[in-house]
Amino acid sequence: MDVSMTMWVVTVLGLTALIGVDFLIGRKPHDVSIKEAGIWTAVWVVLAVLFGLSLFLAGERQASGEFFAGYITEKSLSVDNLFVFVLIMAKFSVPSHLQQRVLLIGVLIALVLRAIFIAAGAAIIASFSWVFYIFGAFLIFTAWKLIKEASSDEPEEEFEENRLLKSIEQRFGVADRYYGTKLSIQVAGKRVLTPLMVVMLAIGTTDILFALDSIPAIFGLTQDPYVVFTANAFALMGLRQLYFLIGGLLKKLVHLSYGLSVILGFIGVKLILHALHESGVNVPEISIPFSLAVICGVLIITTITSLIASRRQAAEEGTDGKDADSESAKI
Repeated sequence: MDVSMTMWVVTVLGLTALIGVDFLIGRKPHDVSIKEAGIWTAVWVVLAVLFGLSLFLAGERQASGEFFAGYITEKSLSVDNLFVFVLIMAKFSVPSHLQQRVLLIGVLIALVLRAIFIAAGAAIIASFSWVFYIFGAFLIFTAWKLIKEASSDEPEEEFEENRLLKSIEQRFGVADRYYGTKLSIQVAGKRVLTPLMVVMLAIGTTDILFALDSIPAIFGLTQDPYVVFTANAFALMGLRQLYFLIGGLLKKLVHLSYGLSVILGFIGVKLILHALHESGVNVPEISIPFSLAVICGVLIITTITSLIASRRQAAEEGTDGKDADSESAKI
């Protein structure tokens, strides 16, 4: 797309306004109900669909298809990231009424960091076409790693603070409890951070690791910085509400990692084929409509098989529980 500076400014201002509305709605700490989370999740999805359709109606059919493929991919990767958010919330014992504030600021930090990653990625791609080989190989490696982790019987690991977070805590100090929505307080004449500020930074900086696979993945679907940025923005901005909506369902998506590994591996192959094509090798390239069909198909199949497996596991556990009760009764 030939996007003017004016269009960039209008887009950024529009997204900023939406974030401002989201902040005003969630400015008062409260427990987010399923109904509230469901309504606002639907609102963010509708806004993303309207944006994609507006590109199509403006004559940018290629960009519209790339946006939807990128948005769905980033959204599915974001759902997987919610597992880590749950671990972070548990690690810092975040009160339920403060979790929506943590996610709001944390996601905002993540959005700014991703904008920087996208700008850097676009600059690198524009200068070095061979970087597609690296991106493709990395995504295939990430896909293999996801399958390996998903098939492992090792127990779920606890969240560990990264070096940046630890250094910030050592430099400024951290209060021993939460003080409402305050991010810092005075203790013995010294300004220290509250646990709320630390967990916000944890959410935001952890997204750097998430971006290592999500940014190359979307660049495998489109090389348009405008489409990459808007797809990431819409995928991230509805993440807070999605956390509360499907928080209880996350454990049921037992095959999600397998589905994501297939998607990342597929995009990795697509990137390598594109790189070969750019190098003058006569190889077929994967179209956006086909990519969109594969991504949606994998996610649908993964969701169905996950729910079936979860239901079967629950039934088996229920049967085991009844057998145990029967044995106890006999004794």
